[in-house]
Amino acid sequence: MTTGASGGQTVQIPSIGPPRRAIANYQSALKYLNSHINIERMRTDRIDRSMLTLDRMKALLGALGNPHRDVRCVHVAGSKGKGSTVEMTASCLEGCGYAVGIYTSPHLVHIRERIRVNNSPIAHARFTQGMVGVAAAADSIEADHGKPTYFEVLTALALVHFADQAVDIAIIETGLGGRLDSTNVVQPEVTAITAIQLEHVELLGTTLEAIAAEKAGIFKPGIAALSVPQTAGVEAVLREKAEEAGTELQMLGKEIDFSYRFEANVELGPHARVSLTTERSEYEHLPVPLKGEHQAHNCGLALAILDQLRDRGYETPERAVLLGLANTPANGRMDLVWKDPRIIIDGAHNPESIKALVKAIGAHMKYDSMVVIFGCAEDKDVDGMLHMLALGADKILFTRSSDNPRAIDPKELQRRFAEISPKMTQVVPKLKEAINTAHKAIGRDDLICVTGSFYLAGEAKKMLQDAKAKAKRSKAKR
Repeated sequence: MTTGASGGQTVQIPSIGPPRRAIANYQSALKYLNSHINIERMRTDRIDRSMLTLDRMKALLGALGNPHRDVRCVHVAGSKGKGSTVEMTASCLEGCGYAVGIYTSPHLVHIRERIRVNNSPIAHARFTQGMVGVAAAADSIEADHGKPTYFEVLTALALVHFADQAVDIAIIETGLGGRLDSTNVVQPEVTAITAIQLEHVELLGTTLEAIAAEKAGIFKPGIAALSVPQTAGVEAVLREKAEEAGTELQMLGKEIDFSYRFEANVELGPHARVSLTTERSEYEHLPVPLKGEHQAHNCGLALAILDQLRDRGYETPERAVLLGLANTPANGRMDLVWKDPRIIIDGAHNPESIKALVKAIGAHMKYDSMVVIFGCAEDKDVDGMLHMLALGADKILFTRSSDNPRAIDPKELQRRFAEISPKMTQVVPKLKEAINTAHKAIGRDDLICVTGSFYLAGEAKKMLQDAKAKAKRSKAKR
């Protein structure tokens, strides 16, 4: 079987027969994908650890003709900031004229966002066509390796698409951990680790150092390993794992000359600027496109990746990088999705991210009071996030995403918050009602922020996009 497209390389898929289930259109492709175990949507204490293996992923790609071997890529892992680093790296490379594949998770509005080329989501037809081949390959290995997971199927589809489109490079974000993550089959040009924080402790370990060891599983022999500043314990683990892998860790502010400052001007308002200098590159005072001082290290890591790619034959001149960087999409990071009233969404889902969000909103946005619409997963550090919310929110509406089975009961959120802070709260079970309630409660100069999970942020974004489209259609009919 062959999948292909005009203008792109064709991936040859062995003749393994049609999939057992008919995939005739986009909806049936989605139905097939959703029939697989989705670890993202499971409580981590209920995940069978035996599912976390690379053997099945390797077999699946083998049945597809190993498309990943035809894709040059950058591999990014970490607990916080990896999505931002991926987006900034990809935007810079696109600005330099390259065809750039992007693979990230989770998505905000629709699944096709996870697989992009030059920020354009995979088309419905290509998604369907590619899924036919992946399904056939999955059926062919199931007897020996078991049924692939949701993330494995999607990762295989992404790699087939990138090979088929003959991208110049793909920026690949890990899903869970690193060592046993489905993406850890790629042979990258550069590996990078963003900030390490406590997450998925049942699977990755109960300490920062244990989690760092899992993330560092993406390091490869002779391939540059980069990182942002970490705690002393995490840094020691990353250096040890890099040495074991046969490479050397390079960190911003140590092996890599890096600095940043926070400033404000008429053109850009409050923003961070970063500088990075190596033997190959000199990026001076580049404005960070994403809001928040915490984005400075993510931007620096993106520039360090570009510097290493320059050593691998990619041209990344400063002016082209600057122009590309400025076009980085917000994608759920202090994302202004409605202007009157002002509504921002943010996928912050741990205490450190909530703290950074509250600080960034204070630095970048003027408002009288802020109403936060909050919902999160029950297996997160709920109390830690609530403590950080208490520092910045004037009123909180607790709700839950309709699309996340791990979402905690908003009544439980209110109860636990009351033990932390006397601030005004309200339980509004459905997100749409929560947005309407917040709208009625605010004044002209106030702000609404929807946060706590990518599921909640994504649901809000889709809801408001649909509302805009409906209003536009109504206006056109008049």
